Amino acid sequence: MASESVAARPADERHARQELVGVVTSAKMQKTIVVKVTRTAQHRTYQRVVRMSKKYYAHDESGEARVGDTVRIVETRPLSRLKRWRLAEVVARSNRVA
Repeated sequence: MASESVAARPADERHARQELVGVVTSAKMQKTIVVKVTRTAQHRTYQRVVRMSKKYYAHDESGEARVGDTVRIVETRPLSRLKRWRLAEVVARSNRVA
């Protein structure tokens, strides 16, 4: 194992890239989108299911995502101070006229 380097291993063996699905909240930056990912979790004290959301900055090379679109983002190497995710695909288009 010591003689085998990380770069020599195939991509599927290294690390499974995490995927998230969320809604685009901002697409005003160049090649960057902000994606809101909502998840549900049980409250520790009250045992009630609560919705929690988090914002992710994702790289959108072609600028195809628009506000309101549902997108899939995948984990990638750090691209800037905030961007560690990349747009994989647009799952559903928003029917909102902007």
